[in-house]
Amino acid sequence: MGLFDFIVNQGKKLFGADEQDPAAKIKAEIEAANPGVKNLDVKFKDGQVQLSGDAITPEAMEKAVLMAGNVQGVQNVSADGIKAPPQTGKVEYYTIKSGDTLSSIAKHFLGNASAYNQIFEANREVIQDPDKIYVGQKIRIPLSGS
Repeated sequence: MGLFDFIVNQGKKLFGADEQDPAAKIKAEIEAANPGVKNLDVKFKDGQVQLSGDAITPEAMEKAVLMAGNVQGVQNVSADGIKAPPQTGKVEYYTIKSGDTLSSIAKHFLGNASAYNQIFEANREVIQDPDKIYVGQKIRIPLSGS
């Protein structure tokens, strides 16, 4: 799947600078949302997260990557260690910018501002409220056929 870049100083605050085991916190965060990755293992060093495990769907792998990456202190996430079925639909990733709303993102990518709920549902693990997104947050945009 490759390496995903994130904005290191943005995202959910899970741990402090002196955190003993940030990998365990990231793993617990992903497992609590249960995106569908079994045998999940998380390694964290110098802002880099490496994920491994068995994803039941391509979407499960993508959600685990986004959950790990949208944490303050994480700069990159590698999902090369996650086994997943092949992606059948088309997915694009988008980083929230100042002034964005899910409606404006839906209008841009899906052609209809009212389709914001499709984006919200595709990102429920990283967006708890469709009115509360933040600059620097990375989300997945399922396009036609996904």
